Amino acid sequence: MSSEVIIETRNLSKVYRDFWGRQKVRALKALDLEVRRGEIFGLLGPNGSGKTTTIKLLLGLLFPTTGQALVFGKDATEVTKNERIGYLPEESYLYRFLNAEETLDFYGRLFDIPHARRRQRVADLIEMVGLEWARKRQLKEYSKGMVRRIGLAQALINDPELIVLDEPTTGLDPLGVRDMKDWILKLRDQGKTVLMCSHLLADVQDVCDRIAILYQGELKELGRVDSLLKVGDETEIRASNLSPALQAEVRKVIERDGAKVLALGNPTTTLEELFLKIIRESEEHPGRRVRGKTEKN
Repeated sequence: MSSEVIIETRNLSKVYRDFWGRQKVRALKALDLEVRRGEIFGLLGPNGSGKTTTIKLLLGLLFPTTGQALVFGKDATEVTKNERIGYLPEESYLYRFLNAEETLDFYGRLFDIPHARRRQRVADLIEMVGLEWARKRQLKEYSKGMVRRIGLAQALINDPELIVLDEPTTGLDPLGVRDMKDWILKLRDQGKTVLMCSHLLADVQDVCDRIAILYQGELKELGRVDSLLKVGDETEIRASNLSPALQAEVRKVIERDGAKVLALGNPTTTLEELFLKIIRESEEHPGRRVRGKTEKN
């Protein structure tokens, strides 16, 4: 992961108002975060926590009430930056009467990709998402999982540097979910930056390097997944060839008798347990940052 900042929000807030200009909903409150090049960043929170509002602000689809959102060092309202972004929305709005090849070719034309390169890119992406056998079928005949796959291909047609994924595993079967997570990890290996939202916490735990947890528009936690899930006041030891007689002794006896310590460190909780704990504590203490850890770069 590079130290280069791809996404930055500074005191970012969004208030939705009614017809008379009165405050209706404060969707986002003073959000400060950074997403760095080459990382997979997870944006988590219950419904109404501000995740979708944050994404729309970053894409320039909404204007902030106060604060600033920067993408590639430019204000998020600067539309030219979108040429470097791929976006998979929660619901893919694709033309049902086009087939997979026609769909990707259409979006490739929007980015002015030359014909020869566009044709190769379409073929490569259809192969990547495993839809060669259905490349000529109209999307109206696709299952929801197949539409999700072609939606990802569409988001990647311009070979973007930043990929924004909103609920990427929606509608996928277990094999499709595993494939989607593998594709996300490969995108990071290629040096791309991924920002993803998901309600499936196990998926986030499997692929994300860092996460931010929002609740009622406020940032409640931010940090590396492995650090946040570590249980600091407990120690866990895993060893092989350890007889019951040796269990009362720790490292010294294990090594003396030829057994091998496989792991020694802090056990971890699950992202689901961490998420629910933060939400419960946020309800009990409104406005308080729950864990308040200092994030290490």
